[in-house]
Amino acid sequence: MTGRAPALWPPSFTAAVFDFDGTLAETWHLWRRVDEIFFSSRGLEFDEDASVTLATLGFAAGARWCRERYRLRDDVQDIVDEWNRLGAALYETRVTLRPGAGEYLAALRGAGVRLALATTNDPHVLGSMRNVDVYALFDEVVCGREVARGKDHPDIYLEAARRLGALPGDCVVFEDILAGVLSARRAGMAAVAVRCDDPRQPALELRRAADLWIDGWEGLLAQQV
Repeated sequence: MTGRAPALWPPSFTAAVFDFDGTLAETWHLWRRVDEIFFSSRGLEFDEDASVTLATLGFAAGARWCRERYRLRDDVQDIVDEWNRLGAALYETRVTLRPGAGEYLAALRGAGVRLALATTNDPHVLGSMRNVDVYALFDEVVCGREVARGKDHPDIYLEAARRLGALPGDCVVFEDILAGVLSARRAGMAAVAVRCDDPRQPALELRRAADLWIDGWEGLLAQQV
């Protein structure tokens, strides 16, 4: 399937792997706030580039990266716990799915497509949400801490495919970050880049790298092959 744009409706694929933050829910401003609090509490200026890096690496790898880059004395697990605590407090009531996302997920499942979530987010944060139940929406949920490397490597997408019982070539990955799109394609999967509200999103690079670009979830069910 890779190398040609997948038909999103009716679906031309049998398995789909979705990112959460930015892709299904507009949460970049929440994680920016977490990063601002984290840096400020250590007397550091907020680092925009670091924030983008952390979104790719995930919790544990991101904590190790912060320790090395900023010469922090915090234990890795203490940093992870702090991010989890801050993130869960913000996610509890402030996160909802983007318009049309829930309907599209439900339609895919109704059409027999197997669905997985592949997120660098932590189960503790995901489970804190009152308005979104990812464990009801997806057949499988794979979090960053369950694989060896971040989304700059294909590990999480391959693990999602494995759990779905799908070959990589039968999967479509929906992502809003460039590293994820590139890794999905390296894994042999088709990649759909999803526009998000994060002003740091490299739209031009994503359009070039992905098999397909979409502005959002509304109207997808009206598409024809």
